[in-house]
Amino acid sequence: MIIEQIYTGCLAQGAYYIESEGEVAIIDPLREVKDYIAKAKASNAEIKYIFETHFHADFVSGHLTLSKETGAPIVYGPTANPSFKAIIAKDKQVFKLGKVSITALHTPGHTMESTTYLLKDENGKDHAIFSGDTLFLGDVGRPDLAQKAADMTMEDLAGLSFESLRSKIMPLGDDVIVFPGHGAGSACGKNMMKETVDTLGNQKQMNYALRADMTKEEFVKEVTDGLLPPPKYFPLNVKLNKEGYEHIDAIIAKGTKALSPEEFEVAANETEALILDVRHQSEFIKGHIPRSIFIGLKGGFAPWVGALIADVKQPLLLVVDEGSEEEAITRLSRVGFDNTLGYLKGGFDVWKNSGKEIDDMISISAEEFKNRIEKSPIPIFDVRKEGEFIAGHIENANFTPLDNLNSHLAEFPENETFYVHCAGGYRSVIASSILKSRGIHNLIDVAGGMGAIKKAGIPVSDFICPSTLKK
Repeated sequence: MIIEQIYTGCLAQGAYYIESEGEVAIIDPLREVKDYIAKAKASNAEIKYIFETHFHADFVSGHLTLSKETGAPIVYGPTANPSFKAIIAKDKQVFKLGKVSITALHTPGHTMESTTYLLKDENGKDHAIFSGDTLFLGDVGRPDLAQKAADMTMEDLAGLSFESLRSKIMPLGDDVIVFPGHGAGSACGKNMMKETVDTLGNQKQMNYALRADMTKEEFVKEVTDGLLPPPKYFPLNVKLNKEGYEHIDAIIAKGTKALSPEEFEVAANETEALILDVRHQSEFIKGHIPRSIFIGLKGGFAPWVGALIADVKQPLLLVVDEGSEEEAITRLSRVGFDNTLGYLKGGFDVWKNSGKEIDDMISISAEEFKNRIEKSPIPIFDVRKEGEFIAGHIENANFTPLDNLNSHLAEFPENETFYVHCAGGYRSVIASSILKSRGIHNLIDVAGGMGAIKKAGIPVSDFICPSTLKK
């Protein structure tokens, strides 16, 4: 038996490859499926099943493409209602895979169709669970997403999650391995651990949601407390996963159309495409196309695209480093952004050399920032997440989180220079690019963010653990 976790850091997502006696199961595959097919081929094995733990909201699964390429059926748990042909498993239905078996355990709560897959070894012993968004390491799946049943509240769904965990998962042995659908950084939970594999026994000790003496009321309160609004692209990804989507090869073929500066400019004007610059933030700061938005490939690219652009149908034109075109389009497609119209051939330097209008961004070091703070009070805007801000911030800094920036636009001064920072310099440039695209140019980025700010000796508030404020 072979089990491989295929973890994608930028999505904090785990897909799984299971092989036994020449038969393969894939659980929650990514949009691009060639690697799964190649892996099976290299082992002279055949992909027999494609298991989906639920209708994913934070990424577009590769289930349909993989099924089309291999002929393997797609398996969902009870109550799933996809628009395409699939096996809708009964609770505790068993699927044979070589000498091992996979049992579907219906575990509603995160969504109504959420299902955990229990892997038994060739001796029939429980070996591992693939828990999707039902059970994370350190947390459980949020019960408030848009794909929940229309006649149920998030409290109702949290109650179902409580029952699912205690009737289907907690009775399993402590030595059972837990392979979750996501890890730390995913918006599908609140308190996930950085580890991506654990034993169920350790989770029973470490995970607040599995506390043996917890009442249902306590569980519902804990799980629903402090949930941030889900990203707006989540329901659009659910729709794609339930109803279908275009083959990724066609998306890449359309998106990798090389455009001259003139063609690029015409396309931007005629289609109302958003110009997305995915280079490193240091390059964007030095020069960029006016009104373009920066979201760099070297950071949490796809989730930030989803959270900030939101509409998966939005036409996009890319400014990329040479050779990164296909990577950018692939990563956009993972979160359902399939409408890339092309990229600037030769990159920003070609645009600049053509004599067309360019813009730049002022960025200063933390040391210079310190000098300016010490001379006189200056407006400071912190675009980190709430927990980061609570844990420590510059005195009198304004809290304007990136993921909700649009609702804070009125707070930025019109006629006074202000300063923007994040944790490390990535999000502040995203925020600044959005502000500049809206005509707000009187800003200065603080390079290196809070890490550099602390190193420069700029005073920050005393550390407060965010979780203690909710006790």
